[in-house]
Amino acid sequence: MDKQAKIFVAGHRGLVGSAILKNLQEKGYTNFVLRTHQELDLTDQKAVADFYDKEKPDYVYLAAAYVGGIMANSLYRADFIWRNLQIECNVIHQSYLHGVKKLLFLGSTCIYPREAPQPMPEDCLLTSPLEYTNEPYAISKIAGLKMCESYNLQYGTNFIAVMPTNLYGPNDNFNLRTSHVLPALIRKLHLGKLLQEKDWNALRRDLDRYPLDDVTGRSSENEIYEALAKYGITYTGDTANVEIWGTGAPLREFLWSEDMADACVFLMEHIDFRDTYPEDMRDIRNCHINIGTGKEISIRQLVDEIRVTTGYNGHIVWNTDKPDGTLRKLTDPSKLHSLGWHHSVELPDGIRRLYAWYKSYQ
Repeated sequence: MDKQAKIFVAGHRGLVGSAILKNLQEKGYTNFVLRTHQELDLTDQKAVADFYDKEKPDYVYLAAAYVGGIMANSLYRADFIWRNLQIECNVIHQSYLHGVKKLLFLGSTCIYPREAPQPMPEDCLLTSPLEYTNEPYAISKIAGLKMCESYNLQYGTNFIAVMPTNLYGPNDNFNLRTSHVLPALIRKLHLGKLLQEKDWNALRRDLDRYPLDDVTGRSSENEIYEALAKYGITYTGDTANVEIWGTGAPLREFLWSEDMADACVFLMEHIDFRDTYPEDMRDIRNCHINIGTGKEISIRQLVDEIRVTTGYNGHIVWNTDKPDGTLRKLTDPSKLHSLGWHHSVELPDGIRRLYAWYKSYQ
């Protein structure tokens, strides 16, 4: 990519997009076209077409998506499939129509079957049923990667699809209704610590930044207690209690978002679609690329790691009536490794960095 090429980072304010934008800026790229959701609704077909007519970007990072954790996936199934399909169809098709030189589509490893082999290679896609709790989101992401493959094969475009594992990092989502597991656990244990210490000033600052539904730092103590209890954070006797869904047994892999961004920029700079499959492949498919660490940790161990980092010393209550989700989701990053990229930030260090970032905004 030329350093002066016009680059559209869709979703530049989110966890993924902000990390990609930062990485590009640090590497000397200067010509960006950026739009917030309020400025450009990517689910609006005409608005996206008008945007491409006007801006004509050379490169596109499609990091915009409607995302959330297990609770959000269970509650908003229609939203997850409709919104993401609209975004992908509009951006990928307009990128083709306007001759974008290269596009990178961000998916998720939830595309793989519930009973996928572990670690999960790219070619296990569509070999058996998906995990029910996130099936609509997974189907939308499968559609996006297949759009990239299909447009490349029919129209000769150069669109790459990557499937990052569970991401965490600066600008993460700490809304307990919609957040993913790692930022949700950091916040819940942080709030539990503040409740344990009866640090009402810090609690109110936290709720001013990230309200719990309609409850902010200006709400009454009773309203705050009720809001915390709704999300499983309570105070009984002389100790705080933090409820966590499931048994803690599932294993998960986590990747620092800035590592993910570095992998994405590396691929855009050095890898083309033709590099993503063997030359002698008869039926060209599964050309997407996993981005992960190849390392996993149980949710129970993750909670222990976050407990140490946050200093929470109250009780942990495992609600085994709630679903665990997929028991194991470990990526096989060997394809990415063979292309020349490896991660650098290990999980304990990443948790410390994210907790420091979170507290800096309190």
